[in-house]
Amino acid sequence: MGENLHPPVKIRVAAAEDVHLIHAGLLIIARHLDAEGKVTATPEDLRKHGFGRKPAFTVLLAESGGEFAGMCLFFPSFSTWRGCTGAYIQDIAVEERFRGTGVGVALLRHTAAHVRAEGGRYLRLSVEAKNVSAQHFYERMGLAWSGEERIHAAYGEAFEALAGQHESGV
Repeated sequence: MGENLHPPVKIRVAAAEDVHLIHAGLLIIARHLDAEGKVTATPEDLRKHGFGRKPAFTVLLAESGGEFAGMCLFFPSFSTWRGCTGAYIQDIAVEERFRGTGVGVALLRHTAAHVRAEGGRYLRLSVEAKNVSAQHFYERMGLAWSGEERIHAAYGEAFEALAGQHESGV
């Protein structure tokens, strides 16, 4: 009763050979949001951008008994208003059978410690509006929801049109 049936969680920094685990983590999130078809990134995309000469992100992997339990993908950020560095968490995923066992808590705490060790002083992230369980988790962990900000983005054709306006001299 109430005993943990999983071996202890170990957290480590991902290496290039882990891209399939990272990709699997992205698919976990997409499945949870019923949006699997929106993931177009491939393991090779992750290898190219995360493990080359100038990595665009860092991933911490959680393992339990040698099995993939979850991941946190984040990248450096800079706050002009605060005048300090931090990190933006792009994705946290926990394998379903490990949910409720402390994997997400361990990933978030290790990410914060990793960022602090690199000189960072904050974490930021956004959550899909319909992902209420994640919103509650982050709030329990002390990440406050900001009603003062809204994320705006340009992807695909909108991005190309915006970039093309510069090229046309507009």
